[in-house]
Amino acid sequence: MAKSKKKESKTTETDETKLLKKFSASRQQKFTFGVLLVLFAIALAVSFISFFVNGRYDQSALGDFANRDRAVQNWLGKFGAFLSDFFIYQGFGLASFLVVRLLLLTGAYLILDLAVSKLKKTWFWDIFAIIILSVLLAFFSTSLPELGGMIGFEINSFLQDYIGKVGTLLTLLFGVVIYLIFKIKISPDKIKNAYEKTKAGLQEELQNVTAKDNNTAYNLEEYAISDEVTATENNITPSPEPVAKNVTTDLDEEDYDDEELGEITLKTVPSQFEINKETLKPTIGHASELSLDINPTSKPIETEHHSDELVIESVEEEDIIEENLAEKLVAHFGEFDPTLDLSNYKFPTIDLLKDYGSVGITINQEELEENKNRIVETLRNYKIDIAQIKATVGPSVTLYEIVPEAGIRISKIKSLEDDIALSLSALGIRIIAPMPGKGTIGIEVPNKNPSMVPMRGVLSSAKFQEAEMELPIALGKTISNETFVVDLAKMPHLLMAGATGQGKSVGLNAVLTSLLYKKHPAEVKFVLVDPKKVELTLFNKIERHYLAKLPDTEDAIITDNSKVITTLNSLCVEMDNRYSLLKDAMVRNIKEYNEKFKQRKLNPEAGHRFLPYIVLVVDEFADLIMTAGKEVETPIARLAQLARAIGIHLIIATQRPSVNVITGIIKANFPGRIAFRVTSKIDSRTILDQQGADQLIGRGDLLYTNGNDMVRVQCAFVDTPEVEKICDFIGSQKAYASAYMLPEFIGEDGGGINLDIDISERDSLFRDAAEVIVTAQQGSASLIQRKLKLGYNRAGRLIDQLEAAGIVGPFEGSKARSVNIPDLVALEQFFNNEKNN
Repeated sequence: MAKSKKKESKTTETDETKLLKKFSASRQQKFTFGVLLVLFAIALAVSFISFFVNGRYDQSALGDFANRDRAVQNWLGKFGAFLSDFFIYQGFGLASFLVVRLLLLTGAYLILDLAVSKLKKTWFWDIFAIIILSVLLAFFSTSLPELGGMIGFEINSFLQDYIGKVGTLLTLLFGVVIYLIFKIKISPDKIKNAYEKTKAGLQEELQNVTAKDNNTAYNLEEYAISDEVTATENNITPSPEPVAKNVTTDLDEEDYDDEELGEITLKTVPSQFEINKETLKPTIGHASELSLDINPTSKPIETEHHSDELVIESVEEEDIIEENLAEKLVAHFGEFDPTLDLSNYKFPTIDLLKDYGSVGITINQEELEENKNRIVETLRNYKIDIAQIKATVGPSVTLYEIVPEAGIRISKIKSLEDDIALSLSALGIRIIAPMPGKGTIGIEVPNKNPSMVPMRGVLSSAKFQEAEMELPIALGKTISNETFVVDLAKMPHLLMAGATGQGKSVGLNAVLTSLLYKKHPAEVKFVLVDPKKVELTLFNKIERHYLAKLPDTEDAIITDNSKVITTLNSLCVEMDNRYSLLKDAMVRNIKEYNEKFKQRKLNPEAGHRFLPYIVLVVDEFADLIMTAGKEVETPIARLAQLARAIGIHLIIATQRPSVNVITGIIKANFPGRIAFRVTSKIDSRTILDQQGADQLIGRGDLLYTNGNDMVRVQCAFVDTPEVEKICDFIGSQKAYASAYMLPEFIGEDGGGINLDIDISERDSLFRDAAEVIVTAQQGSASLIQRKLKLGYNRAGRLIDQLEAAGIVGPFEGSKARSVNIPDLVALEQFFNNEKNN
């Protein structure tokens, strides 16, 4: 029986080995397949990375995989675009990179001829991690769908339908705990041991530090040992009684003699209580040991009290004390919080803005193909061949980038702008030749059905919410459907221009709404100038939160052009005052100053205060220039040149910024330009210094430049009811006692009323000058200069005397003074009345 069992086992073993030999691969096959897996993993990684860089450009080409003329930007071509879309977009999202890891490990095991069966657990736990990670990242699918992928999104939504968002998060947390415990082998005992090790290490470091401090102190044990050494050297034998008391040993006395036992006890247990004081005295008296316990601050103060170095040391101590004082204030009270007065202030919610539904970009494949074919056909009619063409669809415009064949002149394509517009039956196209930073030529063609860009979608985007800018402004979306956010503090001033009804006022509302959603009332203030009297009146409700005004004015929004001059000059005074504060604080800009003030390094009793940003908004600048002229130009030029560093920024809107409206000095300090649609190329050159604004399609279509390349943006639309809701929400909250008060400005006419009270001190030509002024009915110093052949200074004094007498009115800027006396008869009567009085 035993022999038969052995035979049966042998036969079964031979069968298994035969099967293994039949299906096992050779060393060369394993190596080849391993290399293939490693190369495929590298290709997957390259295609995945390229997907996150250029994936949005290849979406339109995935449906036309067989067409060789359609080019893609994936680094592995169409195959890479298909793989990355399959694994990332339609698969597991960002977690698909773990597939690359699995393929690399499997290929390495095959190349090194290791047992692939060891990778079973690795495959299981990596697949488990892929599922958990993709479902977790699917929570961000609304903003970035590529993170979780289609599978993660579907599993996440399935779980949320049955157990809700909280239940889904708890389930995923349980999965993460399982992964940490069973895969990474993290247990509570390990965490406890690691905590105890770090605690023990800290205690050892503290003991070492205290031991170093105690080494300088007096140690009885060291001196006791030295006592015994000196005692043995002097042949002094200790008494037997203390030896018997201090000996603790397990040895038997029978094995040793008395002398040997005495020697052992002396060497093992030194006595710490029987100290020879006479031997200790010379050891304590050494200078090296005395210097260790001396306080170094006592004697140097006495010896250097009468030296010159004391003054220098005292100055250094005062600096340290001031620095420590600021640190103590921050430690006790924390950093200064400018928002503390309105600590319960709540920023406007996104729900206040109108939800227009899913206003996304709809890609019309037929329209794209039709426009592409017409562009290619039109260029071929003029013997211009194209090597490559691709399309980028935006909200209102589609950008076609073409690569011409070698030898084609760019100017030849640019001259065909009207012909291409005719073939496409488009409102107006714009050719960018060449595209900045690319070796292509851009042709912007308006969409037949442009989509609107709501302000809600722009402000809720991650790019705006996570923007680390001082004054972030969300203007809208670019051609590539990216939210366009710029920093007003870095512009530093913005010039907006465009024809009537093309979106300037909506653009101003978008700028103000962006700042209201991002900045606290303590951080920014607005000075609003509205000559139209109807565009910015909605912001009256937030006067005590965000607006700034002059002390004696009732309305914070300036609608009277005569008050604009005083406000601008007041801003100049505020600018000079702020520069004085920056000079005292020894900083260069408002950001450094406020940071220093928050750290309590500046004394409020010395006049220092937290400085908010001030944004001056002028809706129609051309109207101001027509009415006030040079008096507006001078403070605007000063503010544009100097106000950037101290946080005063200008936003000026006008229809056509010609030379007589905005001079070269002002225009040079406005590098940030926004151009809406204008009627002619001359107007476009006036705004942008180049063509392009005349080819825009209107309704918020704009070009933005900041001294470098131009960007085409579809301005975000914010309607009047939305702005009203935002202002109502802010205005209903607790506010400051009043609006932010600007410094009072006293003009030249403020002290010119009582210039010359004494009649005896009048000029000898006073009567002649009065007759000249009354005859001409025009009060100006230049008229007196010409008629009486006087210098400017004397003519100016005569004008002041005539004003003091009441013959002419006050100073009115570039206009001539008003004359209060109608004719020479009334003037003669005026002088007779003066004599009688």
